[in-house]
Amino acid sequence: MNGSDAEFQPGHRIALLESGMEYFPALETALDAARFEVFLQTYIFENDDTGRRIAAALTRCARREVAVRVMVDGFGAREFVETMMPQLIEAGVQVLVYRRELGSFSLRRHRLRRLHRKVAVIDGRLAFVGGINVIDDMHTPRHIPPRYDYAVSVEGPILAEILASCQNLWELVAWANLRRRLLLDNTRPPQATPVGELRARYVIRDNLRHRRDIEAAYLDAINDASSEVLIASAYFLPGRRFRQALLHAAARGVTVRLLLQGRVEYLLLHYATRGLYGSLLDGGVRIVEYHSSFLHAKVAVIDGVWSTVGSSNIDPFSLLLAREANVIVRDTGFAAGLRNSLERAMARGATELKAADWKRSSILTRVTSWLAYGLVRLMMGITGYSRHH
Repeated sequence: MNGSDAEFQPGHRIALLESGMEYFPALETALDAARFEVFLQTYIFENDDTGRRIAAALTRCARREVAVRVMVDGFGAREFVETMMPQLIEAGVQVLVYRRELGSFSLRRHRLRRLHRKVAVIDGRLAFVGGINVIDDMHTPRHIPPRYDYAVSVEGPILAEILASCQNLWELVAWANLRRRLLLDNTRPPQATPVGELRARYVIRDNLRHRRDIEAAYLDAINDASSEVLIASAYFLPGRRFRQALLHAAARGVTVRLLLQGRVEYLLLHYATRGLYGSLLDGGVRIVEYHSSFLHAKVAVIDGVWSTVGSSNIDPFSLLLAREANVIVRDTGFAAGLRNSLERAMARGATELKAADWKRSSILTRVTSWLAYGLVRLMMGITGYSRHH
């Protein structure tokens, strides 16, 4: 894996956080230590025990005269706007809503462009990036045990990029919402000096200069892979280029494993994903379905050295529409920790689906999957995002 080594910056300290049980205590501790400024971006901010706990920590920050800036998505956090936002604003927290949802959901292109990032930056010295929304792990459909997800805490040089991305989006949304009084002034520079040994990159997806950066990073790593590709994705519906990269890797002897959602969360996407199973399995890609709880992870480990943790799924929503953020780490120790965590998850709550098993599934199951995949492709075509995917 050589191609993009120059893009990795040295000097980072990065800790892997597994699900909310590790992430939220770390975030709350960081918020309580904040002295100057907090940025928080999230797709969902739920009015549950965890949401109220984080809201209380943000309120404590504001009462210490820390500048607290929270941005939520107008669709994912639409209930937050009514239930929690007024109290936070009253406490001195500044809140912006990304593309506020005022009417019924539609397939028009701009309505599907959402803020899907989960990023927090405290005093420009510590950041959290991952796939975990501000929502209780137990807040899952039909009360199935905790959702499974990851985040990382980050210190070091890429704090400059993480903070800049938060500031730039804050300014953009403040102007778009005619909220001039919320424009930034007297911002503090990031503490982005080297603090550790890890090499890392911060990669975002937006609708301007970084439209395909996350997908390109994945494709570069998969195309360079020589031994193993392990991807865990809650929602998996890749385009043609991504599928071909996986199949080409498997064809040259790379072990390619996909850890995917085994439980039905979103019916159409669940069956559309299964519409890809036949060709992937026939091409030597191994598919492992996670059944223990709801899988919400968006992570990967390649060749035991390249790994990523972030908000981006491998589906059209994440790769083509939403604002996403991933941290990519090039380090054998960090990769081993993430890989071991995924192996434990698979051992305790996942089942590998063999090609023969899929071929023995009922005609109804396979036809339903093909129809669902066709419908999703049609929807992508209607919104203008099907080309090359």
